[in-house]
This record gives sequence, structure tokens and C-alpha cells, in this order.
Amino acid sequence: MVTHTQCVTHTPSRCCSHCARLQQPVTLHYNFSQQFARKVGFYAWILVAMGGRRRRDDEDYSFVSPVVKYLLFLFNFIFWIIALVMVSIGVYARMMKHAEAALACLSVDPAVMLMVVGILMFFITFCGCVGSLRENICLLQTFCVCLTVIFMLQLVAGVLGFVFADKARNKVTEMINKAIIHYREDIDLQNLIDFGQKEFGCCGGVTFTDWSQNMYFDCKQSNPSRERCSVPFSCCIMPPDKVVINTMCGQGMQELEYTEAVKFIHANGCIDKLVDWIHSNLFLLGGIALGLAIPQLVGILLSQILINQIKDQIELQNYNVKHRSDPWR
Repeated sequence: MVTHTQCVTHTPSRCCSHCARLQQPVTLHYNFSQQFARKVGFYAWILVAMGGRRRRDDEDYSFVSPVVKYLLFLFNFIFWIIALVMVSIGVYARMMKHAEAALACLSVDPAVMLMVVGILMFFITFCGCVGSLRENICLLQTFCVCLTVIFMLQLVAGVLGFVFADKARNKVTEMINKAIIHYREDIDLQNLIDFGQKEFGCCGGVTFTDWSQNMYFDCKQSNPSRERCSVPFSCCIMPPDKVVINTMCGQGMQELEYTEAVKFIHANGCIDKLVDWIHSNLFLLGGIALGLAIPQLVGILLSQILINQIKDQIELQNYNVKHRSDPWR
């Protein structure tokens, strides 16, 4: 019978079964170590290119790239600050309004819209900041999923708005008519409408007589308002050399015919003006859409890279713990 010492020097056919069993774990462990070393070497090359750290001691090796980690943190921190500013402005504007006005136009209140967008952005960027800094997979996945859902919703909304242009037009008309009804009840909404009418040179939704939907500008004989049958001053055609604005320039304009009214006010509705502006500024709108999409795609990409790196790091740590306790496994 061949001894253990002879087994090392002789051919495997003469080795005893005991020696073969002793050699098998060493061979398996060696093969596995080779495979894992190739993987570690491949990732090490990537990490060196992306700022990953590699030290002489294998215990300190890390798959997590500091560049990816802190770039994602900085990316989220900037938008987190923006979200805080948006929420603060929205809360301040909301508190400065009268309670009845706030309740009357809740769905079209710019302050509410600002707060909703700010709170949503605050939550998402908070997950991204803490998740990247603490290398928390759960928070990073929440951040990535939220960004993906928002991006897909924006994409679907853009496609549906293009395909169902008539329904989108009707929805915008409905929103503008609702804003006209609450014109005098919300100072922020009033300033927003006045700005839009002056910039686009329009009045009302479809035509200037849409202002009869507002209780102050209603043309009914029973209306006791001093602004009966009038339109806001933002509808008026302002002479370029006029310094003082006549806020009563729209007095009684709804009683005039269209051909007479166009001499004093912008009689065309804002819907048609808005559609014309969109058609003439498609490249600008495309640039804005691209500017909104790029940060979202960058956030999704960085978070996915960091998640994969963290998973590989966890796998490496588990491997080290397992083979430190029993190197033959």
C-alpha cells in the first residue's frame, strides 16, 4: 500500500483513496480561487478607471467606487436643496393667503403645486443622498424606482398629449376657465394669468368674452360689480411709450363687437396663441424636455452602478468571512 508521502510523487492511479480525498478539496479550492481572482482582477481594472480603491491587503479591497458614490450624493444633495427651497416658498405663499381663497382654488393654486412637487422631490433626493452615503441598497432601489416611474410618466404624458391633441386642448381649456373663475380670489393665480395674457398678447381661454365666467366681470344686468362686462387690464393693448398703466382700460369691452374690441384689447383667446407658440418653438421645448430627462437618466444610471457595486462588495465580504473561518471550504 502506498503511503501518503509516496502518493505525492507517484501517479494518481497508485494513490490511496485517503490521499485522493485530501487532494480534492485543495484542487476545488484552488480552482474557485482562480475564478474569483479573475473576477476581482476584472473589477479592479474597472474601479481603477472609475476611481475605485485597491490596496495591497485583500481585506481592504472594495468594489464600491468613491467617484460613483460621492457623485451620486452630490447630484442628489443639489436637488435636495432645491426641493427645500420650493417647499419653503410654497408654504410661505400659502400662509400669506386668506383661508377662503386658498380653499376656493386648491386644484390650480401655484403655491400648492410648488409644495407638492417640492415634497416629492425632497423624498426622492433624500433616499438618494442617504442611500449613496450609507451604501444602503433599499434606499437606492427606492430612489431608482421613483425616478424611473417619473420618467416613464413624463414620457407617456408627452406621447398621449401628442396623439390625443384635441383632448389635451380641451383639458387645458378647462383649466384656464377654472382659473378665470377664481381670478380675483388668489393673488398668485391673478399674477400668473396677467403675466400669460401680456406675454402671449391674448385674453381669455377661447375668446375675450370668456371673462363673463368670472363673477366680477359677468355681463348680466343683475351683476352689481363695477367691473361688469370688463376684462383685466392685462388684456389691453399697451402703447410702448406709456409709463402709467390704466388698470381700467378694459372697462365695458365685452359689450363691444370683436371688430371694435380689437382696437383696444387683445381679443383672441390664449389657447390658440399657446398652440401657435408651441408649434413655433418645438426645438426649444425639445431642449427643455431633454434637460429634464438627462438628470433623471443620470440618476438612474449612477444608482444602478452603485447598487451593483455594493452587491459585489457584499459577496466579497461573505467570501472572506467564509474562507477565513475555514480555508478548505
